[in-house]
Amino acid sequence: MSLDLQWHDWVGFAGTFMVLAAFFLLQARRLSGIGITYQLLNLVGAMGVLVSVIVNFNAPVFFMQVAWILIAGYGIARGLSEGGKPRR
Repeated sequence: MSLDLQWHDWVGFAGTFMVLAAFFLLQARRLSGIGITYQLLNLVGAMGVLVSVIVNFNAPVFFMQVAWILIAGYGIARGLSEGGKPRR
């Protein structure tokens, strides 16, 4: 098996790593689920995967990444509007 990876594959791998790192750090209690670092890792990671998916189109993955980006964007906007204060 030969790996002939293009630039978009590397961007996709980087995005996948970021999303998985965010999830691992959340589970390891190193990040807060409402923290900006967690949200940015998810947002940028999903954007990286989306680049890869657009080049080699896959509809289910495309829609999942768009949803991931929208949800992360919502989390960032909400966190900024509330001044980073968690609701109880």
